[in-house]
Amino acid sequence: MSPHLQVYRLPMLAWLSILHRATGVALSIAILLLPVVLLTAVSGGEAYDCLQQHLSAWYGQVVLFLITLSLNYHLCNGIRHLFWDAGHGFELKSADRSGAISVVAALLLTAAAWALALA
Repeated sequence: MSPHLQVYRLPMLAWLSILHRATGVALSIAILLLPVVLLTAVSGGEAYDCLQQHLSAWYGQVVLFLITLSLNYHLCNGIRHLFWDAGHGFELKSADRSGAISVVAALLLTAAAWALALA
């Protein structure tokens, strides 16, 4: 293996781009599972109780939290991309700052959504 690959660090913008794509894939999978969840909910009885049990368990809560975080990050980063489409924020310092803002905003939106949901 070439030694430069062991010491090279991806810039923050590259990580944010990879994360944006990963959250897009995760949200696509979540959307594909939504009809299954809805059909289970409307079928009533035992199926709904099973769904509710899994979603309220710790692993269900983790999945729901990650979906919420993915949605909020993808939304915030998408807004950032809209500014880029308009020709704003291409300077490296500005792009780094807007990336950090989108991460913090996604975390705050997720915390607010879960605070409302658990209240």
